[in-house]
Amino acid sequence: MLTVAIVAALAATAAQAQDNVVKVGVTRYTTHSSSNGLTATPPVFPAGADAETGDATTMLFVVERTLTPNIGVELALGIPPRISAKGTGAAAALGDELLSAKNVSPTLLLNYYFGDAANALRPYVGAGLNYTKFTGVRSSLPTSKLEMSDSFGWAVQAGLNYAVSKDWGLFASVTRLDVKSDVDAIATIPGVPVPVEVKTTIDLKPITYSLGLWYRF
Repeated sequence: MLTVAIVAALAATAAQAQDNVVKVGVTRYTTHSSSNGLTATPPVFPAGADAETGDATTMLFVVERTLTPNIGVELALGIPPRISAKGTGAAAALGDELLSAKNVSPTLLLNYYFGDAANALRPYVGAGLNYTKFTGVRSSLPTSKLEMSDSFGWAVQAGLNYAVSKDWGLFASVTRLDVKSDVDAIATIPGVPVPVEVKTTIDLKPITYSLGLWYRF
């Protein structure tokens, strides 16, 4: 009986209208970062040495498969933005490019669309997983080692689709990501005669704001 029920459920899903949707837009990647402070070996930083990440704007690309009129699975990608971190507190003198990297951040989301498929305006919510890999890592300080760990965490979003016609329309969305990275560097610090190992963990707490066009086929 269980097998029959599963087959029936799959058949019902297959009978629903399934579409492919592509989205292209602009995303503002805002960070609300915190860290556990900069630690150094030897201990050349006084208390309060820290770093703060900035924001960036990039292009967003989304591919979505609608499984039912109310459920879809999407993969969101984008042109990797470069995020920079500046020294703060006791590390402010180290400058505005203490650390920077591009973040490659594919995100897989399961979306639920409210209302009827024929409605022009359809709000939706989604939840899923994000993977972020940091590439092109660099610093304004001379370094012999500079590494950022990859991040794997949850993602949630809320959005709104507006159908201009049957096949295309506009969208807007807000997404919250869970992105953390361990930073490990060996750098030359001005005024310090020996190389210094610097470590920290950055919790970026990014929120993205996206706006663009969608096309259904």
